[in-house]
Amino acid sequence: MSNEREAAVTLKGNPITLVGPELKVGDKAPDFVCDQGLAPTISLSDMVGKVKIFNVLLSISTPVCQAQTRKFNEELSTIGGDLEAYIVSSDLPMSHKTWCGAEGIELIKGIADYKDNVFGSTYGVLMKDHKLLCRAVFVIDKENIIRHVEYVSEISQEPDYDKALSVIKGLV
Repeated sequence: MSNEREAAVTLKGNPITLVGPELKVGDKAPDFVCDQGLAPTISLSDMVGKVKIFNVLLSISTPVCQAQTRKFNEELSTIGGDLEAYIVSSDLPMSHKTWCGAEGIELIKGIADYKDNVFGSTYGVLMKDHKLLCRAVFVIDKENIIRHVEYVSEISQEPDYDKALSVIKGLV
């Protein structure tokens, strides 16, 4: 695969190769189109005029990913404004909907990157050998410029919520 980043992150201390570019603050957020199975496709170009947070997870079925989603849902619910929040993982679309529904998570929508790994390879979060996404957070402004990015260096750890939330508060 092209644009591989060896040992870009670790999972329980083991080096993981990521596929795709390492995006940086100030970069134009790349567009993507993710097939959502029976639901309509979803793309960055569908999210016009709003601040976006992409909360990237390995799987919504893991405890750390669930904690990350709960924390962002709780914190973002107090911010308001023109904000759209998403969890992005390689799970099936129904997994997001089922888990979020059972947990009362209404603010965050799911993006299922299970079919073609388009989001993962475009945002540089696709784990080459696992075909799952690494833990990351992207905050994108209304003009689709990346204002915060964190590729969590140890995937089993949670992201730095305070940094992401501080950037979001400054944008909405």
